[in-house]
Amino acid sequence: MRLTTRSALVPLLLATVVGLAACGADEPAPSGSGGAEDLSGTLTVLAAASLTESFEALADEFESQHEGVTVELAFDSSATLAEQVTQGAPGDVLATADERTMSVVVDAGSAAGDPQVFATNHLVLVVPQDNPAGIQEFVDIDSADVDYVVCVESAPCGALAAAVLDEQGIAAKPASEEVDVKAVLAKVTLDEADAGIVYATDAVAAGDDVMPVEIPAPEEATTAYPIAVTADAAEPDLAAAWVDLVLSAEGQQVLEAAGFGAP
Repeated sequence: MRLTTRSALVPLLLATVVGLAACGADEPAPSGSGGAEDLSGTLTVLAAASLTESFEALADEFESQHEGVTVELAFDSSATLAEQVTQGAPGDVLATADERTMSVVVDAGSAAGDPQVFATNHLVLVVPQDNPAGIQEFVDIDSADVDYVVCVESAPCGALAAAVLDEQGIAAKPASEEVDVKAVLAKVTLDEADAGIVYATDAVAAGDDVMPVEIPAPEEATTAYPIAVTADAAEPDLAAAWVDLVLSAEGQQVLEAAGFGAP
């Protein structure tokens, strides 16, 4: 688990959510969230690495809505976070990058109530802007001359990548398997790989540092993101309020701006 630093995309996403909050200033608070005056303490949110930019922006907004509340964000591979939650690691909310991983938590009795899907995402291939390998379409990675990287298969991004590679008949093996999607993206932006399979949201976050190449396998390349309050949440009221924000119009607009699809 690791705490994140602020990314360059956060100010843009925060501006989006602040603008929406201003437009809806006269609307009542979402049900189940309680009033801002009722909540205080530290909320610990465990989330898939691909949620980094959007959840950082939402954390700023959540703290501005609830005086006295601090949001601590920890991002990692969904599989790693799920394992930690089932082993009793502290955390009030868990958001994963696929339903399969969340089901491990549910089956272990470590989720309070039913998880709710709040977003979708899909894989893309990214290459450095100078595209040293001359990749024009996804099938171009099927070459011994191309070093492409993926997530480990235990992570949702890796499981999806394996399905896509199989469906597209790619025989060339990846040069490396990284712990999560941000590590894959870093390999590409640092010119340590010719290409990497990441989420569309990561391509958005990287901006001009990469060039995306679409993957012609929409069904295999798409995943749904569920969120749940953990069974051992130290701050269940804060956790419920966070889930409300993520599911609200404000939260959905921030996720959309980051490149996520609707649930």
